[in-house]
Amino acid sequence: MAAGFKTAEPLEYHRSFLRENCRPDGRELGEFRPTTLNINSISTADGSALVKIGNTTVICGIKAELAVPPSEAQNKGYIVPNVDLPPLCSSRFRAGPPGEQAQAACQFIADVIESSDLINLEELCIEKAKLCWVLYCDIMCLDYDGNLLDTCITVLLAALKTTQLPEVTINKETDLAEVDIEKKRRLKINRHPVGSSFAVFDDSIIIVDPTAEEESLSTALMTVVTDEEDRLCAVHKPGGTSLSGEKLQHCINRAITRNKEIRKLLDKVNESTKTMK
Repeated sequence: MAAGFKTAEPLEYHRSFLRENCRPDGRELGEFRPTTLNINSISTADGSALVKIGNTTVICGIKAELAVPPSEAQNKGYIVPNVDLPPLCSSRFRAGPPGEQAQAACQFIADVIESSDLINLEELCIEKAKLCWVLYCDIMCLDYDGNLLDTCITVLLAALKTTQLPEVTINKETDLAEVDIEKKRRLKINRHPVGSSFAVFDDSIIIVDPTAEEESLSTALMTVVTDEEDRLCAVHKPGGTSLSGEKLQHCINRAITRNKEIRKLLDKVNESTKTMK
């Protein structure tokens, strides 16, 4: 009977739970799904991680390449994120060039990298106007069940924390770069941005970490990004119903708590891999 109700009236089905301050999967309104993290998942990458939030699974591989610094910032390197939503992760996505959601996610990740001061780009410069590192961050969704943005930010942060760059010097005589792969240094992470995504139902009820079905039934979606100093790095709200200042503050407070939870997970996983070595 419940299955029939869910299929025929999905919104009413969800409302019947929301009225009781819970959700069809048993979670409370402000509860995230279980979050798991693996690091160094791709042996051929310079840094990598895999993150699962509920069923949503995203992997990130980072490749570092040498390049000439951009003309507008000759003392900096740069980071190039790319988000891929292949058909294998959900039937809603098609093969071919990146769709609208993948492009929007990619732009959002690029904005977060910049606004959060995640990495000091000057540290990626080897010699001003001559040589720098460019970090290609390939983020691929393997299973899509909502809340893509939080998963992408966390997997990127985790992968960057594992990234190691070899020592590079420029030979003064030949003017060529010399790479010493025996001497590697860890990438220095400046800030730890973490995303918290929310869905709004009936313009008033706010739930955290929406599933794909909850996203499709909501009247608005919003992602709040904060760092470890409780600084607001980004707010992403693509249309939908407006939120009061009070409700927005509630979301920011939840995002601050989530940042602490994710950093605890990152530290725990990094520590456990150190002890395994």
